Amino acid sequence: MTEKEKAKKGYLYDNNNDKQLVEERLHAKELCYDYNHLRPSMIAERGEVIRKLFAKTGENFLIEQPFACDQGYNIEIGENFYCNHNAVMLDAAKITFGDYVFIAPNCGFYTAGHAFDVEQRNQGLEIAFPITVGNNVWIGGGVSVLPGVTIGDNTIIGAGSVVTKDIPSGVIAAGNPCRVIREITEADKDRYPRYSSK
Repeated sequence: MTEKEKAKKGYLYDNNNDKQLVEERLHAKELCYDYNHLRPSMIAERGEVIRKLFAKTGENFLIEQPFACDQGYNIEIGENFYCNHNAVMLDAAKITFGDYVFIAPNCGFYTAGHAFDVEQRNQGLEIAFPITVGNNVWIGGGVSVLPGVTIGDNTIIGAGSVVTKDIPSGVIAAGNPCRVIREITEADKDRYPRYSSK
């Protein structure tokens, strides 16, 4: 079994010394370099690089620069995806985003983890578990999402949170570790004033 196959099946694998994984990571980082050095106004060209990098995109998306990832081919984004500056996606395992996901600046999605055993860790052995983010999710600034986490549809993750466990749909969750604060209700439609010309 290759190191890449081990990673996909959730086994410890050597991410540091495996030639295939090292080359794939270098290819992704070269594309990220190209992306981050395009002018901000070059929207079409930026979209082309992301489509080369990611496994799947929607028709409409925008990822602000700079952006960094490891493999790229493990990332899938849905329609109307928006990601603000300084996102880091360590996609040793799959990272999937639904439709209408909004990500604030300085967020990290980390599928990778290291062995707890010091000898295994010093050998460069790692583990990778997928991250799944549902539809209509808003992730506040400075959030870290850790390996194996699923965030349900229509949920808000508060700024600065460290998401270590699954978060259900339709809630506001925040903190370190991130936990559910409350459900989102109909009353939230009137939370902020709306302008009316009448």
